[in-house]
Amino acid sequence: MLYLVTLNYLRPIEEVNAHLDTHRVWLAQQTRAGKILVAGPLEDRTGGFVLARSDSREELNRMLALDSFVVHQVVEPRVQGFEAALRSEAFPSDWAPGAKAVQ
Repeated sequence: MLYLVTLNYLRPIEEVNAHLDTHRVWLAQQTRAGKILVAGPLEDRTGGFVLARSDSREELNRMLALDSFVVHQVVEPRVQGFEAALRSEAFPSDWAPGAKAVQ
């Protein structure tokens, strides 16, 4: 299942930035492991967004629990799962196996 994860900042940006390097390491590890497709800060700089893939919500929760932003409680993760019905041909089919590719 795919998950939309919004990381909403709970603390001042200086406290968030204190954990930014370890958060980026976590993002890179999860991306290499095939668990994160894309991630980045929100336009209004109130948090960040992650598009993740996981076999279950429990597995996703375990993954999120390793993020330094979550460990140090500088963000509140909000998670919404969804099953993709349509996808661009450029979107990896193994991430959305039930989705119809559209040209």
